[in-house]
Amino acid sequence: MTQADRTDRTQGEESALAPAGRPGRFRGLRHWGRDGRGSTTWRRGLVVAALALLTAVLLAFHAEIPNSVGNLGSLLETFLPWAGLAIPVLLVPALLRRSATALIALLVPAVLWLNLFGGLLTDKSGGTGDWTVVSHNVAADNTDVPGTVRGLVDSGAQIVALQELAGKALRGYETGLAAAYPYHAVEGTVGLWSKYPIADVSPVDLRMGWTRAFRAQVSTPQGPVAVYVAHLPSVRLKAEGGFTVDQRDVSAQALGDAIQAEPLKKVLLLGDLNGTMNDRSLAPVTSQMRSAQGAAGDGFGFSWPAAFPMARIDQIMSKGALKPVDSRTLPRDGSDHLAVAATYRYA
Repeated sequence: MTQADRTDRTQGEESALAPAGRPGRFRGLRHWGRDGRGSTTWRRGLVVAALALLTAVLLAFHAEIPNSVGNLGSLLETFLPWAGLAIPVLLVPALLRRSATALIALLVPAVLWLNLFGGLLTDKSGGTGDWTVVSHNVAADNTDVPGTVRGLVDSGAQIVALQELAGKALRGYETGLAAAYPYHAVEGTVGLWSKYPIADVSPVDLRMGWTRAFRAQVSTPQGPVAVYVAHLPSVRLKAEGGFTVDQRDVSAQALGDAIQAEPLKKVLLLGDLNGTMNDRSLAPVTSQMRSAQGAAGDGFGFSWPAAFPMARIDQIMSKGALKPVDSRTLPRDGSDHLAVAATYRYA
């Protein structure tokens, strides 16, 4: 009798602890109800939910953030894909707080981020092309010019554009690339090497006072292509001026005007633009041209800084009936930029 009484009492205690009306049903779910302070799953995590919605606002309305104060709009747009990191970061406290409100709020920036950048996550390359082009800011202080030359030749590209050419390094590139690329042109600190004939070379005035861009006609086996090589001014983060891009923006407008006036229908732009396709200040260029990475790349194709790429500021773009079928970055060399490559089909 004693054993039976003890068993009855134990069973009665367990029944008292079980949620009323829900015997045996996933008892752990009760933790998503009220906590020790009496807050429900809908009342908890409001700060996390607010931060999630703030992230959504930045993603949805980044173009509305003014550049009048430290050019914050362009700064945000340069690193806009990284705003998505806020989503997994905020997911952790949302789960720890067991907040349904925060989890639902996180869906908003997640959907917006996927809408903006989801297409870049898939491999869009396909088909064969007619020729490959490479653009590379080789860096004026490159410590391995011979290694950089080997990487360029090994890329198999027919057309190569280089930026930040100067002094002895320029002679190293001219000597090292001569056998693979019989045609080349250099204007100021930018150059073009090609397996195909180059003609009609003329500087493009970026309103800087010295030459950092030019236009040339390359006679490919499929027909003539206007090739622009450009290195837009660098951007700077300054304590007194914020994210300074004024000179870069002036030069971007000048480059856009030159491309707009180009008489040939098929146009390539290869260069370090010191800005991403999202940066509104590059609109004079990006609004009329197609990004090879966006159309035929796999992933974001970040090119700078080479040690830990965070932004694609080195661009290959086209205009007219040139179809990109592949886009990629090349292995790191002695530069602080990664070289970018794209293969095109001449339509």
